[in-house]
Amino acid sequence: MKDFILLMHGDAVETESDLHWQAYFQRLHASGAFAGGSSIGAGQAYRRAGAPGPLSPLTGFIRIRAADHAEAATFLEGNPVYIAGGTVEIRELPHD
Repeated sequence: MKDFILLMHGDAVETESDLHWQAYFQRLHASGAFAGGSSIGAGQAYRRAGAPGPLSPLTGFIRIRAADHAEAATFLEGNPVYIAGGTVEIRELPHD
């Protein structure tokens, strides 16, 4: 199994429901794929020299375990950000 992170952006066109989040997390836990996550608050971008790049619009992340990227993408189903028309990035986390 590989580790993936789902990065939720704050660009949903509809309001996300707490009930949708409850159902989604129940699904993730039942699947055995859930490996953690959190909402993400306001932040600040820094660069050693020059102006920093723009702060990304991330609002949260979920870490999951899946065989490959295709299986990780199945966890978009039921994701409240995705359902509400928002962006969810899926990135594989490298292992040493």
